[in-house]
Amino acid sequence: MEGRKPADRVTKAETVRAWDVPTRLFHWSLVTLIVLAYVSRRWGDAGLVWHKWNGYAILVLIIWRLLWGFAGSSTSRFKSFFYWPWTSAAYGLDFALRRPRHFLGHNPLGGSVVFLMLGLIGLQGTLGLFSYDDHDANTGGPLAAKVADATWALATKWHLIIFNVILAVIGLHLLANLLYVLWKGENLVKPMITGRKAAGNYEDQQEVILAPGTRAVICLMAAALLVFGGIMAAGGKVL
Repeated sequence: MEGRKPADRVTKAETVRAWDVPTRLFHWSLVTLIVLAYVSRRWGDAGLVWHKWNGYAILVLIIWRLLWGFAGSSTSRFKSFFYWPWTSAAYGLDFALRRPRHFLGHNPLGGSVVFLMLGLIGLQGTLGLFSYDDHDANTGGPLAAKVADATWALATKWHLIIFNVILAVIGLHLLANLLYVLWKGENLVKPMITGRKAAGNYEDQQEVILAPGTRAVICLMAAALLVFGGIMAAGGKVL
């Protein structure tokens, strides 16, 4: 039957693991930090200390996710959801025509959004290191004073622009999740909370192969070292 979910082929009680705990923590932590980035910028302290630490945390998470994309569980690895543009377009057509296709991890369109968001948020956080607050030229990122005036001015401009682009992409992402529920009858948010999906005949893999939790901790420590060590190596002060 057209539009049938994987759960329709098995009992509702039968589920399989889809997402590991570190990936789910990353997802919801990043969502929280993006919200706090706006709040801390608009209503934060005069020196934007809260906003800066918020930015550091986002950069650590992005670097962690890049590392986890190679060392993490099977559905979190980049190779599991890297698709060529024409493959993503074909999936989008199948979705529009309501042809049932199911993936345990990210589908081709979802995978493309993941790469886009990682790139945008990573760039946004990096620009913040070289930006000055547009309302106060005395308040800036840890590396703003290390570059020419034209460079930090450009970084500040794009730091603000890209944040609006990120908000637009997030809006489209939320709309896509709603369409999946209404058009396809598939809830993509719940598995990112519970870590499980209904068992079924998925195109990519049938159940996630979990990576050790200690590996996630090592990746987090490495990410923090790269972010803070990189800032200090470039001559910047974190505080």
